[in-house]
Amino acid sequence: MSTADSLEPLNVSSSPRERFEEYLQTRGLRQTSQRKFLIEAVFEEHDHFDADELIDRLPRRGEKNYVSSATVYRTLREFVDAGLLKSFQLDGRTVYELDYGYPQHDHLYCTRCRMLFEFQSEDLVKIRDSVAAEKGFRVSGHRMIIQGVCRDCGKSRRKKRKQDLV
Repeated sequence: MSTADSLEPLNVSSSPRERFEEYLQTRGLRQTSQRKFLIEAVFEEHDHFDADELIDRLPRRGEKNYVSSATVYRTLREFVDAGLLKSFQLDGRTVYELDYGYPQHDHLYCTRCRMLFEFQSEDLVKIRDSVAAEKGFRVSGHRMIIQGVCRDCGKSRRKKRKQDLV
């Protein structure tokens, strides 16, 4: 899944790999070579993805660093639990995005080309905090995905209408 207008990472005190190792230690789990490979594969690019898209990027059975689909799905859940990734539902699929080291942000989603556009809005945060304060609510975070049609898809549709071709 493509992402447009990616956000710049924040400075963090430890790497995603170090943070995941801490998570595993607190649960009595060990850091396997497959987990190490997956964390590198996931954090090498800032893109939204689902498990199948990640699996397609990984080595095939019989190749070096092969990771089974079951291990990918299980490890993605661990990455979410460790605070490294966020997951959300989009078009009936679980989509993942980097969380650790990235600022709070929201999304515009084009329902035609399936492009996600990330954005940050101080005005939106002010409205959120104002409404929360009015209701006596303590905010721990939010997620907003605004669905519609992007500029490029909107242009291409207008050009294809019969009345526009006359």
